[in-house]
Amino acid sequence: MDSLITAAARALAAGDPLGALKRVALRDDAPALALRGIAMAQLGDLARAKVLLRKAGRAFGPKESVARARCVVAEAEIALVSRDLGFPARALDAARSTLDAHGDRLNAAHARHLEVRRLLLIGRVDEAERALAALDPTPFPAASRAAHELVVAGIALRRLRTGPALAALERAADAARRAGIPALVAEVDSAFEVLDAPSARLIASGEERPLRLAEVENLLASEALVVDACRHAVRDAATIVPLATRPVLFALARALGEAWPADVPRDTLLARAFGATHADDSHRARLRVEIGRLRTKLRPLASVDATRRGFALTPRRNRTVVVLARPTDDAHASVLALLADAEAWSSSALALALGTSQRTVQRALDSLATSSRVQSFGRGRSRRWMTKPVPGFTTTLLLPASLPID
Repeated sequence: MDSLITAAARALAAGDPLGALKRVALRDDAPALALRGIAMAQLGDLARAKVLLRKAGRAFGPKESVARARCVVAEAEIALVSRDLGFPARALDAARSTLDAHGDRLNAAHARHLEVRRLLLIGRVDEAERALAALDPTPFPAASRAAHELVVAGIALRRLRTGPALAALERAADAARRAGIPALVAEVDSAFEVLDAPSARLIASGEERPLRLAEVENLLASEALVVDACRHAVRDAATIVPLATRPVLFALARALGEAWPADVPRDTLLARAFGATHADDSHRARLRVEIGRLRTKLRPLASVDATRRGFALTPRRNRTVVVLARPTDDAHASVLALLADAEAWSSSALALALGTSQRTVQRALDSLATSSRVQSFGRGRSRRWMTKPVPGFTTTLLLPASLPID
């Protein structure tokens, strides 16, 4: 490898894409194309970067399997940043295996980190944790160690383990400072803000207050009976009754939880569960049926008792009842949470991350666009959606699978 290629590679490793381009901007050999592609990616021109990396991958000869694998990894990172979550995981896994087999442990680890970050984005936290467990960060240089600790912190945050998340972020901050890359330091600082920002709302006895992630963690470990509107379940520290597939039952449970220790009038329950503005006998009969189903579901945790004007929730062992609500009750909160990372998302990537249909996501985006809360650019398959970061709170509890329910 000639001196200019070596110098350009070192500049990229130090976070200096302009310095790298000064050395290889006019060259069209395969190594220069690859470095130019990475430099353009660092400068934010992802489309040009993708073209250069694909051209470099084709330019490397059949015996240069390691170089071609590195191009695949770089292209996968661009796909992740541009929220192209459909990038073939098999290609990335094959590239990682090639790098590992040829002793390029650092780039193989980087490929693994990309895989874990993608799994986190689509809410597959268990798989992300298993994949990360295969890596030992001890021999990593400072920049790679910082990236590793950021991934560790991301998993811990999604698991709602704020202590391990804080420890990982402190290690990431130390590694980022040693690496001396401003963008990496800024990314770690941004991750710290998640721990201090309000992430949920506590509704108890008719009053409401914001909660930070650590407070949410403590609440879920407490003796309180929690009506969890983040994961549509009723839970205490030991038992979880999932109601995500029973929206009517959860609506009733939330109404009863918000009113506790008072009861809730039947007309109010009908409006909350069925949207009924004028109740008739059929509505009242349906309410009795659904209350019976809720009573059966909640039997391990609480009873649902009839009163003169409605129903009341009575927890076992005289515990407090609280409602853990999302930071916002916006109908499209999960879409906004994903868009809040300030990256450009396609509707297909949003659908994959949320585990829903692209048509459902498109309807949500159209509604948000009508109220000027999101904006799009491009057309057809290249159309992307963005929004400003949601101010005032973290969106951790709005993301898919952010809290375990088993």
